[in-house]
Amino acid sequence: MPVLVAAGAFLMTLVGGLVAGKVGDKRHLVLGLAAGLMLGVVGFDLLPEALDAAPSHLWGVPQGLLMFVLGFLVLHVVERSVAIHRAHEAEYAAHQHGHQHGTAPAPAPSDFTGHSHGRSEKLGLAAASALCLHSVMDGFAIGAAFQVGDSFGTVVAIAVIAHDFADGFNTYTITRLYGNDRRRALILLGCDAVAPVLGAGITLLFTIPEHVVGLYLGFFSGFLMYLATSDILPEAHSPHPSRSTLLCTIAGAGFMWLVIGLAN
Repeated sequence: MPVLVAAGAFLMTLVGGLVAGKVGDKRHLVLGLAAGLMLGVVGFDLLPEALDAAPSHLWGVPQGLLMFVLGFLVLHVVERSVAIHRAHEAEYAAHQHGHQHGTAPAPAPSDFTGHSHGRSEKLGLAAASALCLHSVMDGFAIGAAFQVGDSFGTVVAIAVIAHDFADGFNTYTITRLYGNDRRRALILLGCDAVAPVLGAGITLLFTIPEHVVGLYLGFFSGFLMYLATSDILPEAHSPHPSRSTLLCTIAGAGFMWLVIGLAN
């Protein structure tokens, strides 16, 4: 039963990723929506689960929250160390230099890779891989919930299937945003879709300690929060600082609130 339910998550993940790949010149709206979905997933889903699974305190702070901050800082340090954003500054300076000599500005980008020059493709792959690992945990949660009881398993399955649309959407978006080609993004999307089925199958073999799951979810929450606030939101607003982009971000967070609320 858990594996069959996880197949629904498989389909929903694929749908989310394919929708993200068909946006054309609405890239800024997609990025705004993706950021809102990520913020919602972190605030309404991952962090509460991390605190429930790893509630023990270390120097007065829950371990789940410590891992959240650690995940944020680790990605920040890595990004600063490899100077990912330096390409943006050089690109902007070159753009100004071109105007000073009377040359026309380069055409605006029309896809996810337009503002990715100089960014680390590996960072995008790491982010997408982390989402895949999270989807494995989603499938694991479905299997574990059905071990408790059918009704509890159904509630967890609804929550997982609903937000796996956002997972697929974000996996494709993040992979492309960091300069990876469409083929690579689709491969990661396929991995993310299969992941819940794999996670559900794992529950038939052994159980991961709850405390370890909580620490991982906290770390991954910080990882996603950094990407949403430091990369995706600025990227969404830089070419199109519009009200519609802001509304998409709010809608994404609100959608996740609705999903989690209905599931509970």
